[in-house]
Amino acid sequence: MYDLARVAEALSRPGLGGQPWIGAAVTAVFTVGARWLRGVSSSGAIAGAVVCFLLYVGAGAGAFAALVSVFLLTWITTRLGYQRKQRLGTAQHREGRTAAQVLANLAVAASCAGLSTIVGKAVFLLAASAALSEAAADTVSSELGQARGEKARLITTWEEVAVGTDGGVSWAGTFAGIAAATLVSLVCVLTGLVPLRWLGSSIAGAVAGMIADSYLGASLERRGVLNNNWVNLLGTLVAAGVASSLAL
Repeated sequence: MYDLARVAEALSRPGLGGQPWIGAAVTAVFTVGARWLRGVSSSGAIAGAVVCFLLYVGAGAGAFAALVSVFLLTWITTRLGYQRKQRLGTAQHREGRTAAQVLANLAVAASCAGLSTIVGKAVFLLAASAALSEAAADTVSSELGQARGEKARLITTWEEVAVGTDGGVSWAGTFAGIAAATLVSLVCVLTGLVPLRWLGSSIAGAVAGMIADSYLGASLERRGVLNNNWVNLLGTLVAAGVASSLAL
């Protein structure tokens, strides 16, 4: 077990993570910008600030760059075809994502970043990279599919369903999700968060998490067993686990 003194020492020492005072400044700027763009609600901004700080302090500037890329991809694709999404009843609230939605998509990545500092295992950085990439992939695939797709198929039975149905997938959305996962993983590599040899593991983990998200949506969310936030959280967890397993 790790006592609080050891955790505090780990967070304050130099290394892969960033210094806390720089993390606080970066977090403040990012939070204000995200709220101004209405990417997050007031509660979402608070949750996002916590996530941003943990990612920066735990894993450094590379993790922050990846977080920014996830935010921008989410923000842009959420606004594509917004009027069509309103007609479908799937449009994101104009005030942005709530705290629950932010944590559902980013809590796993933030936790992995923190663990990488405390435990000193680089594989947790790979897990964070895969979780961030999956968060982008899931959102982009869903939002673009709703904005551009004319039909979707339920991933469990392959029957045709209405666009926006839980567990419904389309070729356009799937390829867009893979592209988003690749982009975020590349950001993680280019900024030095993870080495190039782990690029494939990060992308594969993200895609596996995206597929798992769809299966959970079709099998459990449609039945009311899980809500969308739990499905998203489990999707990022699958991504982190698969990527780590591939690397090990």
